[in-house]
Amino acid sequence: MKHLLSTLIIATLLISCNSSDKSKSTSAENTDADTTTEAIAKIEKQLKTIETDEDLIATALMAAPAESRATSKVIGYNMAGEFVTLKEGDSEYIVLADDPKKDGFNAACYHKDLDAFMARGRELRAEGKSADEIFAIREAEVKSGEIKITPGSALHIYYGPNAAYDVETSKVDGAKLRYVIYTPFATSASIGLPETPSAPNHPWIMNPGTHRAHIMISPLENEVEQ
Repeated sequence: MKHLLSTLIIATLLISCNSSDKSKSTSAENTDADTTTEAIAKIEKQLKTIETDEDLIATALMAAPAESRATSKVIGYNMAGEFVTLKEGDSEYIVLADDPKKDGFNAACYHKDLDAFMARGRELRAEGKSADEIFAIREAEVKSGEIKITPGSALHIYYGPNAAYDVETSKVDGAKLRYVIYTPFATSASIGLPETPSAPNHPWIMNPGTHRAHIMISPLENEVEQ
């Protein structure tokens, strides 16, 4: 009887050890598989940190329509912190590169008719003017005709939380596009759009009745450029 009991105990221990080994093996295999999947994803994306002027140009141009990127002018801060022309161009678009000294990513592309308006804003910010002061100054200058904003001129904003991009496509990791269409002094009543979005991704008018009145079209919360 004792011999039979001992045999049963030994058999139970062997089964338990074998199950434990299989469990550990399966866990290790799953971990290896997860690591391999992550590695493959990184290789496929080939993400690179934005760290050169060439990187700034490549990523900024993603804010412009694809057919105009080769001929669009790119301006902005270079890696040395100087505001310069990073790339010459003669299309209808001017592209403002991401500021490498700021967190995340934010580049913009706007129609050349908006250049005087945008340049004036940069000039006033450099002078230390507040957002309210800049608004008031440009409002007066647009009303006087000193600055002109062509109704319908568009601004494309390409933005996201990361400062890394896919070297194959130049797309910034996690970035989205938001569109602004300027309609100076328009109101909700004059163009038939609400002053707040009716639903995600729906157009609405911001700053109605002012020089800076514009139609906003924002991406869906989880939408990422493909």
